[in-house]
Amino acid sequence: MRMKGVRTMSLTIKERRVQITGIAGVDGTLSMDYLTAGEGPPLLLLHGLGDSAHSWQWVLPELARHYQVFAPHLPGFGTSAKPDVPYSPAFFAACIMAMLDTLGLEKVALVGNSLGGLIALHLVRAAPARVSALGLVASAGMGRGVTPVLRLLTVPGLGRLIIAWHRTSIGAWQWALSVSGLLFGNPLRVPRAWLVPMYQMARLPGYLEATVATARSELTLKGQREREIQLDSLPDLDLPTLMIWGTRDRVLPPRQAQAAGKRLTHGQLAMIPGSGHLPHVECVDVFVATLSQFLQEYVSEHAAAYG
Repeated sequence: MRMKGVRTMSLTIKERRVQITGIAGVDGTLSMDYLTAGEGPPLLLLHGLGDSAHSWQWVLPELARHYQVFAPHLPGFGTSAKPDVPYSPAFFAACIMAMLDTLGLEKVALVGNSLGGLIALHLVRAAPARVSALGLVASAGMGRGVTPVLRLLTVPGLGRLIIAWHRTSIGAWQWALSVSGLLFGNPLRVPRAWLVPMYQMARLPGYLEATVATARSELTLKGQREREIQLDSLPDLDLPTLMIWGTRDRVLPPRQAQAAGKRLTHGQLAMIPGSGHLPHVECVDVFVATLSQFLQEYVSEHAAAYG
């Protein structure tokens, strides 16, 4: 298991590696890197399509004051392994389940952004007893609508061109800037500490292939695949659920949040004014306050075990 440390103020965020096994379509072990910090009830943070665990770095220190936080780079992204497999939401959910088993985490609070939200819903459906509370941040799976930019990744042949160009130095910067323009409600809020890792990832072998493959698994030219729409299953979620959405989300329309929020039996919806698709990067203080209040209310029963 690999371990490095990045010190943020008085907190050390550790970078670790775990080897998981038993994943369908993967021979042998698969390495997953993750960030972790803090002590207390376990809290798992899942990033979105084309992103990495580094997007949680702005909220992780504050959350780690009360929780043991784990933020993995999903397979195909960040510095985790990039196998040649179908990158479906079910595949990612199986990887996360294997990670929890390997680390001995029996029950976690689970927060997912975009694709990470859809993965979280798959995991909850497969093993509801493993999740104490659920946070869906601009979650995929709430409707067919999605930006045309992502739909273009599903065009036959276009993916190869995207991969070839954006792996070059100039193309990688174009990738980082284009993605930031899509994900942030205000371009002036894009931190350099988010932009540079996005550029670096584009240069990594397997990253762009994984991004295109994941998009094709989840999307078609018409939008999100019908099989991944989770609206009808939301009333059956028998656990506390918080949905967070930015009012200027250009990836998934905010109207999906309104439709989904009405279906939550044990849930609440928080809209963050002016934020785009990454409120945990763009509107850190509001995001942390909103999520922390929710977690303190619904995860407190597990906190006593940690003193």
